[in-house]
Amino acid sequence: MIDCSDSSPDRPGPDRRAFLRTAGATGLGLALGSTDLSAAALDAARRGLTPWEPRSLPDRSRRPLGTVRIGMVGVGHQGTGHVRNFLRIPGVEVRAICDIVPEHAERSRRLVEESGAAPPRVYTGEEDYLRMAAEEDLDLVFTATPWRLHHPVMKAALEHGKHAATEVPMAVSLEECWELVELAEKTGLECVMMENCCYDRTEMIILNMVRQGVFGDLLHAECGYLHDLRELKLTDYYVNRWRVEHSVSRDGDLYPTHGIGPVAQWFDINRGNQFDYLVSMGSPAMGLQKWAAEHIGVDSREARRGYRLSDVVNTLIKTKRGETILITHDTNSPRPYTRKVLLQGTNGVVRKYPEQRIHIEGTSPAHRWEDALDYREQYEHPIWRALEEESQGAGHGGMDYIEDYRLIQCLRSGEPMDFDVYDGAAWTAVIMLSEASIAARSQPQPFPDFTRGAWRTREPLGIVEI
Repeated sequence: MIDCSDSSPDRPGPDRRAFLRTAGATGLGLALGSTDLSAAALDAARRGLTPWEPRSLPDRSRRPLGTVRIGMVGVGHQGTGHVRNFLRIPGVEVRAICDIVPEHAERSRRLVEESGAAPPRVYTGEEDYLRMAAEEDLDLVFTATPWRLHHPVMKAALEHGKHAATEVPMAVSLEECWELVELAEKTGLECVMMENCCYDRTEMIILNMVRQGVFGDLLHAECGYLHDLRELKLTDYYVNRWRVEHSVSRDGDLYPTHGIGPVAQWFDINRGNQFDYLVSMGSPAMGLQKWAAEHIGVDSREARRGYRLSDVVNTLIKTKRGETILITHDTNSPRPYTRKVLLQGTNGVVRKYPEQRIHIEGTSPAHRWEDALDYREQYEHPIWRALEEESQGAGHGGMDYIEDYRLIQCLRSGEPMDFDVYDGAAWTAVIMLSEASIAARSQPQPFPDFTRGAWRTREPLGIVEI
């Protein structure tokens, strides 16, 4: 069992379970107005620390890797895309493939062999990821499995001396988030949640503009994941229909990271700022039953079973610095895709959907939007300037290739990741806290501080040149 207490040697701290037990009580205090909302007071209440007590995170420096030897776990839809990306990136060897569907594993094995590389070893057993992590000589284990396996696969990788990376989300409970944070600190290995939308072209342009002060002091952001998944959930698109089971048993923002990841970078979360608390509420849950009745049959199991997941979930986050963030989750309604990207500052506002629009005070015509694409050349992120051509044809408009490229580049150079285990845990925690808030009639829920105070002195993400 891993020691769950605070790891600072000069004073004891409560374990993470004490935090989880008291989080609801702290949220109630917020709702009743009886708790001091200052950052110091909330940190003290959550972790038993004296206000502003400094904490240094473990040294994250590591030896550069000449070649990154990868084992893939889960090579269905998204996993296959990552295999294709890795085969195009210099300094990568795909050494092992693990998937419980033999056809998926064979497809990726064939892709590797057709690239001219040595064929990878294939694993197809239910828990073969454990054998792969233990037996294979790998630098990185990458998982693109159903959500419930993200934590177990990453844990196995870290425990066997491998770096770990996963598709979103990082875990399905706060306990799992804490365990991965503690394992990453104990081993000194990377434990990364691969949020591809942080590498979307528009979101990276906005980050560049934020760093150059275009929007002034930041005030508010909106984001989310609004994507009609009714047919995909209720048919065999997902192996064993695993995704719809979360809609049956859970109610909250189950998929916030595509929206919150880029916003967290704009707002310096875990690097001078932090999520403070959130409140969530949900609409009625009607969309899945309605679609099933109309497309499968009124007497079908899909139309007759119950679904807990609200069709629309709205979550409002307050940061320690004072900004607000509105996140929307909507996967059970008929609608065009959007991540509802918006950023408001004291000097202007920018949004992405349905069109890219911007207004900058003193530059734009008064009270009128401009086309944000007119600013692309001036504020293009240097990563996109360097990789635009290489990323063509890759998933999600090229951002999947760029996120994989940066993962490999950081491992090969030994430089820090663009986001790390603390970011993955904080962005994932939105899920569980939104569930807790809805279950408690929208009472505020305080965020755990996975950095244990170190967020105050960490440097914000810069504009990386490659």
